Amino acid sequence: MQFTAKQLAQILKGTVDGDPAATVTDFAKIEHGKPGKLCFLANPKYEHYAYETAATILLVNRDFVPKKPVSATMVRVENAYTAIAELLKYVSSLTNVHKRHRGWSLRHWSVKFGKRVWLGDFCRIGKKVVIGDDTVIYDHVSIGERTVIGKNCIIYPGVRIYPGMVIGDHVILHANCVIGSDGFGNAPQPDGTWEKIEHLGNVIIGDHVEIGANTTVDRAEMESTIIGNGVKIDNLCQIAHNVQIGENTVIAAMTGIAGSAIVGKSCIIAGQVGIVGHIKIADHTTIAAQAGVIGNVRKSGQVLVGMPAIPHANYMRSYALFKQAGADAEK
Repeated sequence: MQFTAKQLAQILKGTVDGDPAATVTDFAKIEHGKPGKLCFLANPKYEHYAYETAATILLVNRDFVPKKPVSATMVRVENAYTAIAELLKYVSSLTNVHKRHRGWSLRHWSVKFGKRVWLGDFCRIGKKVVIGDDTVIYDHVSIGERTVIGKNCIIYPGVRIYPGMVIGDHVILHANCVIGSDGFGNAPQPDGTWEKIEHLGNVIIGDHVEIGANTTVDRAEMESTIIGNGVKIDNLCQIAHNVQIGENTVIAAMTGIAGSAIVGKSCIIAGQVGIVGHIKIADHTTIAAQAGVIGNVRKSGQVLVGMPAIPHANYMRSYALFKQAGADAEK
């Protein structure tokens, strides 16, 4: 990679404040800025680094007003955080160009490949699978029969996709995630044993979804487990059978969502959150780390904290009482 400040401004629709010919060859965090590096300032807490950094170019918000001299050439953009994400994606597209390739893999004759599909080694693709244009499938991937995968997807090594799954366009599945395993459904018997409930449904994944490494999305008992468009799921999450996740919701690592829960649109679910089954969570809900949601969330836009999860303001008032009670008990 090599860009001048002028080129970056053109790519990101920004303006140059400094030397247009300033050149960078790599990225760095603002606290690690060195000559030849490109850094960005998006969080006001890191502003002091802008005056200390030795980076050659610094991406900043258009309205940034320095309180001290900045030695780096600044490229001003509408939103520095969005701009760096766009730039990283742009650079990745330049370096990860895949042409048509068919590795040493076992695939049924009825598989339908789109244009420029890249297939790694030691994959297994079942009968009547359909794979869209420009999709990249790395080594050791297993795709069950009758699965449909859209265009411009990236499926990393070791992914397991069970039969009959539906995956949209521009989907990223990271290493060793599992799509379509049976849900945890067992019926108690009079003698104390458990009878397995067969799962005959599937998983439907929308467009522009990203699912992290070692995350599992279970197939439905009947009908479908649904992951909406634009959903981002981190590593080591468990999405149980018949769950529905609304568009543009983000879910951090080690979250577990139990069967038949319905999560609304544009929610933020932090790490290690637990959500019980058969409940509904309203749109634009934020759930703090390690919270446990055990009932319906009907009001949109709330921030929930604690176990059981309650609105943030209520939690802070309760915590103040708990803290005072603890202090009193020590007297």
